[in-house]
Amino acid sequence: MRAGLAQRARIVLLAAEGVSNTAIADKVGVSRQTVIGWRGRYGRSGLSGLHDAARSGRPRSIDHARIVAETLKPPPKTLGVTRWSSRLLAARLKVGNATVARAWRDYGIQPWRVETFKFSTDPELVAKVTDVVGLYLAPPDNAVVLCVDEKSQIQALDRTQKTLPMQPGRAERRTADYVRHGTSTLFAALEIATGTVTATCKPRHRHQEFLAFLEQVARAYPADVDEHGTPVELHLVMDNYAAHKRVEVRQWLADNPRIHVHFTPTSGSWLNLVEVWFGIIERQAIHRGTFGSVKDLNAKIRTFINGWNDRAHPFVWTKTADEILKKANRPQTSETAH
Repeated sequence: MRAGLAQRARIVLLAAEGVSNTAIADKVGVSRQTVIGWRGRYGRSGLSGLHDAARSGRPRSIDHARIVAETLKPPPKTLGVTRWSSRLLAARLKVGNATVARAWRDYGIQPWRVETFKFSTDPELVAKVTDVVGLYLAPPDNAVVLCVDEKSQIQALDRTQKTLPMQPGRAERRTADYVRHGTSTLFAALEIATGTVTATCKPRHRHQEFLAFLEQVARAYPADVDEHGTPVELHLVMDNYAAHKRVEVRQWLADNPRIHVHFTPTSGSWLNLVEVWFGIIERQAIHRGTFGSVKDLNAKIRTFINGWNDRAHPFVWTKTADEILKKANRPQTSETAH
């Protein structure tokens, strides 16, 4: 409606400038008769004449607010469904399903959609978010920041028939069924300043494998010193997985004081930038891959990582801790003081 008012106002303004009806019609993109009609309405009623007149016909008898209110209630248990469909609700309200669909569209109701969420219950939420985000936005001098995590249970899936390659006008095709050949766990450390990844694949996902990976990371980033003789520190961002906090791991960290650990909040592993990289390798190398064995899967993961490190780029964090905490805090459902 606003666009229509703007168009009508433009017609009137051009007419006031002495532009002909034909020229106005060309400029505005309407017919000459439409220009004449709106000029006439403006001449008779002024600005109020540019608004739509009341519609003819019987006024709406269906209450859209009632349809929405019923939609927001859970369906009766006797129906055995988890949400309303337009036809089920229409039958209950004795209206047409197109009427229900129109009300949903007008009010932005989409019962078929669902989104996920999880509020962090970590009592140290603020401190951990501030610590990790501060590390991303302003890393310490003479330090390397690494995001560490595991992508477990990667399945070596093989299709039962050969995949048909993509052709002009036809997508790649593969069988819906597959054969499982086992699983692998990918341990990875992402250096945020360069985007390079140190990684290894292990058959299991225990503290023993994690400790061996930490030793691999330490070897990849030896205890160098800068021009002032100060050792280069390693700052590791990781989640609260039990294997990361085993006594053996804590003892190893105590024996390697140049390595500092920063834990993400509980239910806040999304704060770990290596999760972004896991999404990349999943989409580009694993999801559509076919693997005849776990050995084949591991080899293709290694090939991807080698190629990635050749084209790696920095991972840049942009949100401040305050912006994150504003969205992460549990919303209030009542302003009532108790």
